This record gives sequence, C-alpha cells and structure tokens, in this order.
Amino acid sequence: MPSSASERAVQDLPEPLRSRVLRGVPLAPLTTLQVGGPAEFYLTVQTDDELAEAVALAQHHDIPWFVLGGGSNVCVADAGIRGLVIHNRAQNISFSETVRVSCGHNLIRLFLRTMCQGLGGLEFAVGIPGTVGGALVSNAGAYRRSIGPLVRSLIVVEAGELRRVPAAWMEFGYRDSRLRRSASHTDCVVAVELELRPRPKEEILKEARQYQHNRIHRQPWQPSAGSFFKNVYDHDLAERITGLPSELREAGVVPAGYLSAACGCKGLRIGGAEVSVRHANFIVNRGGASASDVRAVADLVKQRVAERFGVQLEEEVLYVGAW
Repeated sequence: MPSSASERAVQDLPEPLRSRVLRGVPLAPLTTLQVGGPAEFYLTVQTDDELAEAVALAQHHDIPWFVLGGGSNVCVADAGIRGLVIHNRAQNISFSETVRVSCGHNLIRLFLRTMCQGLGGLEFAVGIPGTVGGALVSNAGAYRRSIGPLVRSLIVVEAGELRRVPAAWMEFGYRDSRLRRSASHTDCVVAVELELRPRPKEEILKEARQYQHNRIHRQPWQPSAGSFFKNVYDHDLAERITGLPSELREAGVVPAGYLSAACGCKGLRIGGAEVSVRHANFIVNRGGASASDVRAVADLVKQRVAERFGVQLEEEVLYVGAW
C-alpha cells in the first residue's frame, strides 16, 4: 500500500488520536529481542475504545496495520513495518464471575492480580513476558498448559465492527490461533473474558515460584524473543530419542531445544545473533544483531535439525514487517 494511502487514513483518525500519530518510530527498543526497523506510522492507544477505533479505521480503508503489545515473541524486519503500528497500552481489568481484561494488559501482572483475588489458572504465566493479546494470538503457555482453555469469550474488531465472540472463534491450537494463521491479519482482539477457579493464594504462589525457579535457572539473560521454536509432537521421534524423560516420551513430545542442542547448535552465531549456550531454543541478541542475523541463525538451526532428525521445526516467534 503506498505511503500516501496510509497518510490519508491517518488524517481520517479523530482527535485526539490523529495528533498522537508519529512517523518513523524505531521499534527495536520496544521489543524484547531488540532488533528491527521503524514503524511508518506509530500510535499509542490507552483504552479499548481507542484500539477498536484505530483498527476499524484501518480495516475500512484497507490500510496495513499491526498491533504491538509487550514486544515479545516477535522479530521485526530490518526494514520495519509499513502502515500503522498501534501500540496497545490499554490496561482495564474487572473481576466478577469471570475476569475481563484488556489485551494490552501485561500477562505477568495479570497473574499477580488474579492471585491476589485468590483465582488460580494462570500460574504457568508467571515468567512469560508480553501482553494478554500476544498470549492469545499464540495461545501462549508453559508446562503443557496454555491460555486458550481459560477463555470464555472475546471482544473483537471484525470487518470494522466491534462484537463479542465465543472462545471457539479463536480456533486455538498448540501455540496457535486463527489470528496467527491469518496471512492477512484482518481481525483484532480487544479484550478477553477468562474463567479462572478459586484457589488458596498459598497454593498458587507455591506453584508459581517453582515455575519461576525453573525459568531463572534455565533461560538466558540476554535479549531474546522467548522460546524460538515450537516443540515437536511426534511419538515415533520421541521413541527414537535417547535420554528423553519418560513423561515426554509417553506424551510424544520432543522439546525443540533438545533437538537444537543435539545438532550442536548451542553457541551458533551469525553477526550479533546467537543460539544461547544456556538454552538451545533461545536465539539471543549478543549486541548489534540485525533481524536478518536472527532469521539466518533460525534457518540454520532448522536445516541442521531437518538433516539429522527428519523433522521441520516451526517458529513460535512471529516474523513481522517488510521482510
């Protein structure tokens, strides 16, 4: 889409949104991987209504748009993102029979707030960076749990209209959803209604602390996008892997980090991007990495794993922007 079309759409934004639109904002500092180019146009929204209004306008005018949350689980292209980048900072939350929360809300902070209410279910989220919206798009999770089963309904912008839809609308899969699979990325989730269960705070905290302990001792400290590849679900492969824990073998789950490490990928480096020596499913920015460096390292890991094990790793991290 030509820049002039994006400019015309920006001019159609109502005040005060229009006056807050910026040009050429660097996106690397807004992502956990710390790579990528600028946004052609950049707008920060503070409420669900502002997000819905901006997305609906972009949909009506057929303008490229992308909603940025906490900046984790994404690798922004070195050329940046064309069209309108909407940085979602909406933080609304309410507690009743269910928990209704804005997609711009930080996921870890949501866990802490629900724990304080004596509501369990989000213990696995204690160390997952990013926002609720990002977690929904990729059905984020850990320890064989994910956010999808907790969803009762969602507020979405679809074809320029705001509507409530059931959880089935998302078509959740393993680290997947309809929004992640959609090449056109035409719809947007604004808020979600979660169904959590009462649980003693002490039990919630004990479980979460164990998860956090595991993360601290296994995951790298350098900038990264999080786990880079999805685990492989393949019973035949799990049976062939020596040294795989019995519970994983029985479930047919082979961690991507195990396959990467078995292929000697730890420490593999191109430019400033490197497969972490601490955890082989993390590609870290050792300083000055480009998005192209990161993708080149990822492609090499995939090639080595395919040659040795005959499986194709699939990225959990999303490549976004003008690749």
